[in-house]
Amino acid sequence: MISDYADRWGLITGASSGIGAEFARRLAGRGMHLVLSARRRERLESLAAEIHTAHGSRCEIIPADLAERDAPRRLLEEIGRRGITLDVVVNNAGCGHRAEIAHTDLVRIMELVQVNVAALTEITYRVLPGMMERGQGAIVNVSSVGAFQPIAYLGAEAASNAYVLHFSEALWAEARERGVTVMALCPPISLAGRDEQNDSAAAAAHAADEQSAQEIVRVALKALERRRQYVITTWWNYLLAHLVRFANRRMVVRESMKYFRPPRTPPGEPPRSDPPPPPHRGDAEA
Repeated sequence: MISDYADRWGLITGASSGIGAEFARRLAGRGMHLVLSARRRERLESLAAEIHTAHGSRCEIIPADLAERDAPRRLLEEIGRRGITLDVVVNNAGCGHRAEIAHTDLVRIMELVQVNVAALTEITYRVLPGMMERGQGAIVNVSSVGAFQPIAYLGAEAASNAYVLHFSEALWAEARERGVTVMALCPPISLAGRDEQNDSAAAAAHAADEQSAQEIVRVALKALERRRQYVITTWWNYLLAHLVRFANRRMVVRESMKYFRPPRTPPGEPPRSDPPPPPHRGDAEA
């Protein structure tokens, strides 16, 4: 694990707003230099200027759309060409999609799998061996509290969150003795995996559970310093996540239908899922 962040480099994907942007501010406040990646260059440039003014940290901007299969490799190759060695990676980019089966947009589902699962996995495996060789480093993979149960109307998204949790915990066990921490971050589901314009996954139904990005990142960094393999960022969600392990799984998933059902389509209108928002956390159209 890293004891001193000063003058080291970190990569944050989905860095343009929300949780990703707050990670950037907090890490820069500890003296880190940052590679900021998302799809909207103008948002990244604005964040980089804010960080430089506040903390004097260097920021390299590398726009990338991780829904493209080759994007993770190209992103890391560009980081290497700039002579940067990464000591911290925050895999925050992610997609969400809520819909009934008949109204599911398969293109968006496949983008979700590419960003939430494939890109995160590739970035992690490409940077982790170097960290282990150097004997220090940290990777934060953003999941959600939805990782702990199946959720109707969010089948692929909840499953992708479960993948991130299990994947991160497994790597935590392997890497911890080599001085590297891999941690899954599980914030409330209404914030995880979405940018500020994304209304999917019953955000309104979970408004009471929402935390600010500032509080989520504060809890995450504290857990990272303790070398935790995962962290759920509210006690209420921690309790619920573990209670479902003792409940009947059929009952759990059927109960989820009450809270995550998409809005009903008014008579005469075509079927719809959630509005088609920009899919990445803290990002929008490039």
